Amino acid sequence: MPKALPVVDTSAPVCCAPVAAAPMGEDDAVGVALRLKALADPTRLRLLSLLMARGEVCTCDLAPAVGLTEATVSHHLGQLRKAGLVSGERRGMNVYHRARREALGALVRVLDPDCC
Repeated sequence: MPKALPVVDTSAPVCCAPVAAAPMGEDDAVGVALRLKALADPTRLRLLSLLMARGEVCTCDLAPAVGLTEATVSHHLGQLRKAGLVSGERRGMNVYHRARREALGALVRVLDPDCC
């Protein structure tokens, strides 16, 4: 089984010098790795893609879109939320999710500041 990464606060967008700027410190590397680890799952990438394409989406609508149960989708969204890449808001019995574009943009800039 792979070594588990430490638990750190990833609620704020990643903030460190670009990877190519200088050797990355351990804390910054862990922060980036945790976010990339959350994205390293095909279902999570599909969910993130749906959120980015549709804006705000209820878990009840995401589950049939990816062919999984709401409980499984909630688990994956929880991992993306812990990584600071999505946010959710409860409205009655439903939770509506949206991508945190600023967090995704910050991650892109860390990987390649000349990208976009």
